[in-house]
Amino acid sequence: MPPRDPNKTARNKTVEQMKQQLRTILPATLREVDRDSEASLNAFIGSKTGDFINTYHEVMRTPDEYITKWLEGLEKGLAEGKQGRWLNMYEHLKDRRNKKFREYTELFLRRSFFKHYDEYARVRPGENESEVWFGLNDADYGLLITPWFHEGTWRNDRSEIRVFPEAYWTIGHVLKTGLCIEGNKRQMTFSKVSDLLSFMYAQIRLTKSPYQIGLYERYMDYVDGFSNPLQIPFLIPELRYDNSGKKHKHRLDFLVINPYTMDKIGIELSPWSTHGQFSGTNASGAKRTIGEMNDAARESFEKDAEKARAYFKKYNIFTLTYTDKNLGELDSLFAELVKFLNPSQPPAQLSLHLIDDYFKL
Repeated sequence: MPPRDPNKTARNKTVEQMKQQLRTILPATLREVDRDSEASLNAFIGSKTGDFINTYHEVMRTPDEYITKWLEGLEKGLAEGKQGRWLNMYEHLKDRRNKKFREYTELFLRRSFFKHYDEYARVRPGENESEVWFGLNDADYGLLITPWFHEGTWRNDRSEIRVFPEAYWTIGHVLKTGLCIEGNKRQMTFSKVSDLLSFMYAQIRLTKSPYQIGLYERYMDYVDGFSNPLQIPFLIPELRYDNSGKKHKHRLDFLVINPYTMDKIGIELSPWSTHGQFSGTNASGAKRTIGEMNDAARESFEKDAEKARAYFKKYNIFTLTYTDKNLGELDSLFAELVKFLNPSQPPAQLSLHLIDDYFKL
């Protein structure tokens, strides 16, 4: 069993404390706004959250940020001519006599944020970024967030992406969803981290690249030594440019996706032996001229550059390319990549004046 998250435990405790605080001021609040029950009051405050805030796309990491977005949504609706509950909420909050209602509403919103923190505080992938396909030739696999097999193909149940319990694109993500096989309703599933790593190692060995194999071995050692391996980004090999299917335009050696920002880093291992070295004869068997050698080298260079540009334009992937000098020191190369395997969450930037405007009258 994975260790209990102390932050989640603390949030749950805070939610319970806030619930008791709300109950304490409930009677006075009901009198101020002429409501007859806790359920009615809570529905009046909470039922408009989906209208005030686009909870699928908005990322909110603090209760103040959540409240600010909620109030911005209220004001935006009023500016668009919304009436009814929108106007009632505004008038209740702006009535200086309703001190308990303002206190109750602010506390209610803070509690709502902590109750749904894991959903609100995460960056979510865009509609075209919620699945990746990888692997060699016929050995292709898909990693989706909420996989759903429908009419012979795999797709995401987008309504469930926001509440997906694991950090996106991590080892924990793969253990939760398994890997999909295009055109087949069955999935590759794994009950343990070691099972997943062993399966992926077998796939990496199919590349016959000593550099890819060596890099993945170091990744396995890194995961084995980590206290919470489920949170480590999944090292995705042989990322396909054209998703599933036997034919594909490009493959990228490795991909790492930051689970908190959705930033993507591609890793391309480019030894001279396969990316630059040419034989001394052309297709007809004749000795190449210097001009022909230069043309071949230029063509190879352009091909690699176009591949990097293509992945950036289509998937917003920044690609790091490593050549022979780097590949001869795989320990140092992997050390450069560790920062992408242990990402930290970025701080939120807030503007808090609305909270004072509404709740500090």
